[in-house]
Amino acid sequence: MSSAVYINKFSVACALGESNDLVRRNLLSKTPTTVAGLVSSLDGRAVPFGKLPFELSGSGGGARSRTNRLADHCLRPLAPAIAEYISKVGAQQIAVVVGTSTSGISEAEDALKTRLQTGQWPASYHLMTQELGDTAAHVAQRAGAGGPVYGISTACTSGAKAIASAARLIKAGFCKAAIAGGVDTFCNLTLNGFAALESLSDRVCNPFSRNRRGINIGEGGALFLLSSEPSTIRLAGWGESADAYHISAPDPKGVGAEDAMRLALTSAKISASEIGYLNLHGTATKLNDSMEARAASRVFGAKLACSSTKPMTGHMLGAAGACEAAFAIMALEDQMLPAHLWDGERDVELPPLRFAEAGETAQARLAMSCSYAFGGNNIALVLARA
Repeated sequence: MSSAVYINKFSVACALGESNDLVRRNLLSKTPTTVAGLVSSLDGRAVPFGKLPFELSGSGGGARSRTNRLADHCLRPLAPAIAEYISKVGAQQIAVVVGTSTSGISEAEDALKTRLQTGQWPASYHLMTQELGDTAAHVAQRAGAGGPVYGISTACTSGAKAIASAARLIKAGFCKAAIAGGVDTFCNLTLNGFAALESLSDRVCNPFSRNRRGINIGEGGALFLLSSEPSTIRLAGWGESADAYHISAPDPKGVGAEDAMRLALTSAKISASEIGYLNLHGTATKLNDSMEARAASRVFGAKLACSSTKPMTGHMLGAAGACEAAFAIMALEDQMLPAHLWDGERDVELPPLRFAEAGETAQARLAMSCSYAFGGNNIALVLARA
């Protein structure tokens, strides 16, 4: 249980680009841009949307859903490294843990429309398409992995929890390596669900501003190859909590979020002062930003450079924690901080935080990425530059 866990390779795709190189360039740009897509909600609004800026390949090979096709896209750059691990340790020693909150719900929406119109389900539709473990099973089949395989669906913490879960499998000796991360694509159920909760903004999201109006939906995916084989990036620690304050609203005091951050620091055997960058969950909803500012301020004070990257990507839901872990790694590798894009109008009711500016550099060895979800489900990951 004592061996370190390293990230040997990772791949991310989102509104910032289709590859690590493009995502890195746009994420760390001195002139970063916000989400540019639009999508219509049932309440008649055209709202900003972090759509993938590229087309996904076709549905061959069992990729029944758009989510699975995005998982394929993220898996391809990892394929040579995965094949090498399989040749060394065997397929049974490779686990897969993937988080998602949508899976094939969009395809289920289309299939249901057909059934309501014709009385029959489309011949091509299968119920497994919308099972929340389908993407993990698909990734395992695609990668040739024969170890433990399961999906995680804890709303907006899914992708980050998948990474921590995979690390536990490695530490416990259930596998030698694991493919882990999160993938989510657009569906109307999610879009209109947030609209019904009055949490969907009709403008680009504005995290921690007094003018914040809610989230933008986004889509994306990130997959990681983890093992105990040393690499340049180490998963130094993680912390998880479940305060169960409310089915959708966070604990206004941020007690569970604070617990997750402090547990992550303890797991990594470091102090708060050693963290060089904090990736905030930063949804730009009234309640999330309020509780998160309080929790982050209690743990780190007002001097640590931090940012929410969601104005650049939209909220990628089950993929957010995985993609933002990739962003934190990029910040460590390039020693540049993702900018916090907002209108600069501080909410005086919130404790002040020190938001990173575009083009800002930092000599950071450790970064923390936080994700919070419905039901008071919280996680913080600590990434280290080896």
